[in-house]
This record gives sequence, structure tokens and C-alpha cells, in this order.
Amino acid sequence: MKPFIYIVPEMAACMFALVGCGLWDTGDGGAHHAANTHADHDEHDEHAGHAEHADHEAHGAPDAHAEHDEHDAHGHSHGETGVDLKRPVAELFEDRCEHNMKTYACDECRYEVGVVQVPGRLFDEKLVTTAKVASRALTAALRLTGEIQFDDRRVTHVSTQVGGIIRKVHVTLGDKVTAGQPLVELESVEVGNARAEYQEALALERLARQNFERVDALQKEGISSQKEVLHAKQEWDGARIRMQATLGTLQRIGTGGGSNASGRLVLKAPNDGRVLEMHAVKGEIAETTDALITIGDNASLWVWADLFEQDYPRVLEQYATGPIDARIYVSAFGDTGFPGVVDYISPSMSERSRTVNVRVAVKNNQNRLLSGMFAEVDLFLTTGDNDGVLSVPSKAILDDEGASFVFVHHKGDYFVRRAVTPGRQFGNYTAIHGDVTAGSDVVADGAFLLKSDVLRAKMGAGCAH
Repeated sequence: MKPFIYIVPEMAACMFALVGCGLWDTGDGGAHHAANTHADHDEHDEHAGHAEHADHEAHGAPDAHAEHDEHDAHGHSHGETGVDLKRPVAELFEDRCEHNMKTYACDECRYEVGVVQVPGRLFDEKLVTTAKVASRALTAALRLTGEIQFDDRRVTHVSTQVGGIIRKVHVTLGDKVTAGQPLVELESVEVGNARAEYQEALALERLARQNFERVDALQKEGISSQKEVLHAKQEWDGARIRMQATLGTLQRIGTGGGSNASGRLVLKAPNDGRVLEMHAVKGEIAETTDALITIGDNASLWVWADLFEQDYPRVLEQYATGPIDARIYVSAFGDTGFPGVVDYISPSMSERSRTVNVRVAVKNNQNRLLSGMFAEVDLFLTTGDNDGVLSVPSKAILDDEGASFVFVHHKGDYFVRRAVTPGRQFGNYTAIHGDVTAGSDVVADGAFLLKSDVLRAKMGAGCAH
């Protein structure tokens, strides 16, 4: 039975992108070759049932073994994984496949030498990223406690400017909304009064304008005086100012003028996003202090952690030299850590807790972290007693049947996997030893995609022999 390979949901779109680029397409030629091989095998089984079977064993078996040995001599090892990790890179890129071309350039056989061709558009779309193999200073973790909250820059709290009764709710939790989409309808006495005042002011403005036009026409005919014209103009100006003021009140409340004098107020989405929180229930009274709906994007969250005074100096010192890597843990996911970065340290201390607030930005691509969760936060501070160790991002290191490896850029859009021995993990990095050198580019985000392509032999893909 072929092993089942689980593909996490967030990788699905990337997988389709790779398939669309032909990375896993064996082509009709490969399928035809496999079909012919199976047909030959069936014919051989039928032949084995005849009287000549003994003669075939005596004369045919050595030829089959010889053919298999000859095939292995060309570097093909179907069903065996990890062979490429033991061979020099130069040898892998000189290897030729049965299609009379260099193996790394063959869409059907490339995976046999641990090579993956990555289209440039995957980098452009950030589905695949690279990082440098570099010497980095070792760090030690400082454990803090904190709470996960929304990133205020990515959310909007929708509330009402006037009190009222909620008559209709148009959305529910999790709904995607677009700017201007109706969310909640209120019935408000204040809105009704404001609309009535606007309608009255609008009527008076029209009357004052008509009176001014009449007096001005009479003055031009010599019937009325200039004083009467000025007085009519003053009344019109006053009426226009009152009308504009009442219209401004309606606009600040969140409704237009119109001819409708009802107290109905519709709250609309100020921007695109998703409904993250709701406190709007039909029939309840909405107060101006209530956030009825929270709209935004929770792909990135904040973790506010408490830093004790005695740890403040060394955290501040390292923060001044660059970003501080962090890892967030929540009880819901046990030992699974979520990488983050310290992006703000409060300039003041809490009088109540005698701690300094530290803000950690964390990606929430799988929506596993929730606002309001309590969290433990590890800040990784340099120890200052070492010159650094060769390391890569921890997510760049992959494993298959006990062998660890990374995908290293070789040339053009080709990446080849190389064996490494992981060492100590510090922050979001892991020390390594192996067939990689400082300055090389390794795949960080999207490394799992390349691994799936290389291990096609386990799924029965590639050439059949």
C-alpha cells in the first residue's frame, strides 16, 4: 500500500500552482511507457504458465538482472529515497536519464536526483520564499505571559452615534462584507427628530429663497427698496445656514437627508473585511458606547506581553539593534509554537502590575489563534558569549525517514535537496551541519511543496521500469 501523504489546507492552493506549472505532470509519454511495461509484465506472466517456463528461468532471469543493474548504473533508484542526498551535487546535475537527457532537466525523472524546478511566479506571489544560510548568534529564551488581541490597524469597531432599538441585523459572525454593505438597522428617536428638523429647515430655506427672488425682482422694477432686498437676502442666508446645520447633524449620525422623516438608521460597513465580533441582537437597545460589530482581518494579530522591570534593560538593548524574534504558545495547541517579532515596547510602566507592555506581531494564516487567548511568549535574546553558528530558518529543515535536508538553490530556477544535521534550535532558527555553505539560499516558506515533488516515488509517480 502506498503511504498516505497529508497536505495541510493552506498548502492546497500552492500545490495546484505547482501542478499548473508542470512540476508533477508525468506527461502522456510517461503514462504510455508505464502502460507498456505493465502489458509486457502480464505477457511474461502468461508465458510463465507454459512448458517453456523452466527454459525461460534458465536463460531469461540473468538478462533481467543485467538490465536492472545497467539501469541502476545510470543513477536511477526507483522506490529508494535519500540516495541523492549521498551523491555530490555536480554528479547529480551531470546524471542522464533513460530519455537521453540530463535528469535534472527531465520533467519525469528530475525528482530522482532530488531536484525541483520552481517557477518564478511562485516567488512573486510569496508562495515560496528563500533565506540565507548564515552564521547567527545563539539566543536564550525569556519567558513572558500575555494576551492575544486584534491588530488595531486591521480592524474597525462599528458603533452608533445615537441610541436606538436594533430592528434588523443583516450579517452574522464570519461573514465577508464589502465597504458600504448594510450591517444593522436601528430605530432611533433622535434620528427621527433630526430628520424632522432638517425637513423643517429645508422648507424654510425654500420659502426664504423664493421671498428673496420675489423682492429682488420688484426692486429691479422700482417697486421695492434696496433695504427690503437686503432684509430678504439676510433671511435667506439664515435659513440656508440652519438647513445646512441640520443636514450636517444627519450626516454625522450616519444618515442622509432625503424626504423620509422616519427614525430608521442603517449602519454600513466602513471597509472590506470579515465580521470578527458581534454584539448586535434584534430587539436590544444599542448605546453609543457599544461596539455592535467588529470588522477586519485577523491574518495578523498582536500579543501584549508583560515584561518585568529587571528584564527590561537587556530587552531594550537588543531591540535597539534590530527585531527580536519571539515564539507564542497557547494551551489549545500545546507545544506548537507560533513565530512572531517584537515590534513595540511601551515607554511607560503599568502602575498596577509594575510591568512594561511588549507587543509581538504574529501571523495567523491558519486562523488558529483567537483574540482573547492567554499566551506564553518566548523572547529570544542573544547570549553574547559566542561568535555565532551556521543556521537556517527552522521551517526550511525537512525530514524523510529519519534523514533531514534542506532545498538549496543551485542555478536558475533549480533547487536541490542537501543533507543536514540539525543542532540546537534558537528562536526561529536551527543550527545545522552538513552539505551547505554560508551564503547559500535555501527555501524557507513553501519547502513542504518541494519535498512533496521530490518524494513522488512514494506516490507511484514518475517513470515506470
